[in-house]
Amino acid sequence: MTDLINVILLGIIEGITEFLPISSTGHLLIAEHWLGARSDLFNVGIQAGAILAITLVYWKRIWELLTQWREPATRDYLFKLTAAFLITCALGLVVTHFGFKLPETVTPVAWALVICGFWMIGAEALAAKQADRTEVTWLVAILVGIAQMVAGVFPGTSRSGATIFAAMLFGTSNRAAATEFAFLVGIPTMYAATGYELLRVWKDGGAAHEDWSALIVGFVVSLIVAFIAVKWLLGYIRTHRYTVFAVYRIALGVALLLLLPGA
Repeated sequence: MTDLINVILLGIIEGITEFLPISSTGHLLIAEHWLGARSDLFNVGIQAGAILAITLVYWKRIWELLTQWREPATRDYLFKLTAAFLITCALGLVVTHFGFKLPETVTPVAWALVICGFWMIGAEALAAKQADRTEVTWLVAILVGIAQMVAGVFPGTSRSGATIFAAMLFGTSNRAAATEFAFLVGIPTMYAATGYELLRVWKDGGAAHEDWSALIVGFVVSLIVAFIAVKWLLGYIRTHRYTVFAVYRIALGVALLLLLPGA
């Protein structure tokens, strides 16, 4: 029963934090410090639940993009989504080849939380001074692709936070438009990354001794919670800034540095 509760808690944490700009890596690192570390396959599985959730949230928009691609505006948006995704993939191959990635330990994750929290506050203040623009430019598409890779190299940065604020700062100042583009780019990116991790774990024999019932429970919990979290976020940002998330990140990062030094 205790293990089941831990699995449910980890699914809830993943579902809430995967798409809110507060870093799922940082929160799972903290959670596993007290709830116990899980297998790589489990972590991949609950992330897959969150990805499926955002696919369901955006299914109408995705269907529109796929069925109305002949329209110039839709085709242009698709090209930019594709470009951002391919840039992330290309940089991902380079990073994987050379092994560029900080360790997922408390200190670097905590510093990433703090630094990116201050960056979010500054970026949103600058974006607020710009005219309200919903257009996604080619510069935004390129920078969002790069931002996804930066978030992968620096655990604790937050993929959603990095991409949303890259878009807001460099052309798409409208929060809702920047968030939609960042999330839509994230769907194929995260499916690809999850598929790669799943294949790696499977080849390494990680599936042989997996607790599949726990993985399924975590997947379902993450799916449900992520769906609710994303729907809430999309409503929240219509009338609110991201400042509260930035302040939360800074407070969490400082707390980690003070409470778990060297962990």
